[in-house]
Amino acid sequence: MPKPRKKIKFTWAALKEERNALRRFELYLPTLQLKQQQLQLALGLVLRAQEEALDALSSVEARISGHQGVFRDRGGVNIEKMAKPEHVITGMKNMAGVRVPAFESVSFPEAVYSLFGTPPWVDRALEDLREKGRRVSRLKVVEQQKELIEAELRKVMQRVNLFEKMIIPQTEENIRRIRIALGDAMTAAVARAKIAKAKLNAREVQRRSEEGRP
Repeated sequence: MPKPRKKIKFTWAALKEERNALRRFELYLPTLQLKQQQLQLALGLVLRAQEEALDALSSVEARISGHQGVFRDRGGVNIEKMAKPEHVITGMKNMAGVRVPAFESVSFPEAVYSLFGTPPWVDRALEDLREKGRRVSRLKVVEQQKELIEAELRKVMQRVNLFEKMIIPQTEENIRRIRIALGDAMTAAVARAKIAKAKLNAREVQRRSEEGRP
C-alpha cells in the first residue's frame, strides 16, 4: 500500500515525483485486479465444495432418519457417544495465495459393545452416525476456507477500489494542477521578462535622448 501523500508542491521536482508515482500505481493495479480474479475463482470452488458437502450431509441425515424408530431401543449402547468425532485431522493448502485448512480425516472413540448382546441395527446406525460426523466435520472445514478466502477477497477489493477511485485519480489531478501552476508561472515569468525588457528599452531611449543621440 502507498504511504500517505505529502502536501502537493507546485515544482518541476514534484511533477516528476507525481508522474513516477502514477506509473507505479498503474503497474500495481493490474496485479491487484488479477489477485481479485484469482480469489473470486477460488471462492467459487469453495462455494461448490460447500454445496456438495451440504448435499452429502443431507443424504446421510435422510438415511439416519430411517433409524429413528429403532434408536429408541438402544440396547444399552450409547451410539451417539461412540459416533462423536474425537479428532478432526486437517492439513493446509494454498488457494489463490491464501493458506486454508484442508480436511483429511476424522477419528472416533473405540466402539466397544457386544456383537451378540445388541440389536443388529446398531452396527449400521453407528456407521451412519459416524458418517454424519465426517460430513459435518468436512463441511466445517470448507466453511473455514470460505471465511478465510472471503476475508482476503474483501481486503483486495478494498485496495482495488482505493487505487481505482481515489489514489490514481488523485495523482492524475495532482499532475494536472502542478502542470497548470507551472504553466501559469512560466507565462507570468515571460510577461515579467517582457515588461522588464520594455522598461530597459524605454530607459535606453530616454538616455540617448538626453545625450542628444538618435
